[in-house]
Amino acid sequence: MRSVVPIALSLLLATFAFAQDQHFAENVAVGYVMVPFTVFGSHDAPRTDVREKDVELFVDGVRVKSDMFERSMNAPISYTILLDGSGSMGLAGKMEAARGAVDALLAHRQANDDFALYVFDDKEAHEVVPFTTDGNAIQAAMRSVKPFGKTAFFDALATMPERSRLGRNPTRAIILLSDGIDNNSHLTREQLAGTLEGVAIPIYALGLREPSELSASVSPAQNEALSDIQLLDEISNLTGGRLYLGNEPQQLAGAVDSLNENLRAQYLVGFTPTGKGAVKYRRISLRVAGRVRSVRVRAGYRGTEPPVLAAEKVERKKSS
Repeated sequence: MRSVVPIALSLLLATFAFAQDQHFAENVAVGYVMVPFTVFGSHDAPRTDVREKDVELFVDGVRVKSDMFERSMNAPISYTILLDGSGSMGLAGKMEAARGAVDALLAHRQANDDFALYVFDDKEAHEVVPFTTDGNAIQAAMRSVKPFGKTAFFDALATMPERSRLGRNPTRAIILLSDGIDNNSHLTREQLAGTLEGVAIPIYALGLREPSELSASVSPAQNEALSDIQLLDEISNLTGGRLYLGNEPQQLAGAVDSLNENLRAQYLVGFTPTGKGAVKYRRISLRVAGRVRSVRVRAGYRGTEPPVLAAEKVERKKSS
């Protein structure tokens, strides 16, 4: 059985991240497009047996020549933790739940993992702990946060991809801890989604709400209140991450288990754009052979034309 999963994603090589990436939205042509992905088989368990010959890469529906294939199993991770410090987090035990989620994340840490903590409220995200391997520093800082004020998580989240590149590991993830209520951002929902469209770092959002709240059967009034949670779901999927909802210790521990397992079972393929054609957003498709239930990836790269396989070029000419 073969599974075709449409995706779009890019990632600058770590060695070029600061030299070539002019700003975090990746609105310039990139020097290299790296495609990280996780393949899930039965019972949604990540597959670790995918071979290079099992993977075919497409851009805008045309097959592209990849010049790399790597497994990134159990690689160290740089986690950027973005914590909602607004007043609503002081209600219903949400801040305690956030601290428990971070404790669970730190319990999974491996050698060379590093962590940074940013806290936001009604303005910008403030760096509380720069990247460190000291889990105690992160936990102490989490305990010191006192919820206050309004929430501007749209504005704060938009700055995180750039800041996350300060971590020392090529594998990175942004962990957002929030109840998903925004009432003070300058950015609109559409602007935030557009800003993150070309971002190469997965966002895992832990929405500190009841899982049943993301149901299609809620009332119109509830739908309006939950619109920000739905946006988090879209953004998480766009960047190759995932939204988890829950406010109980068992729910949060399960979410952390899942995201940690996903991040430590990645594959990488990639290519160098040709430099020809317009710099624009280009969609990538990935075809994976074998028993595949789903593939989790991010959604876009912005750059020039990819290197199309010779056979595909001939086929395109015949059909034109």
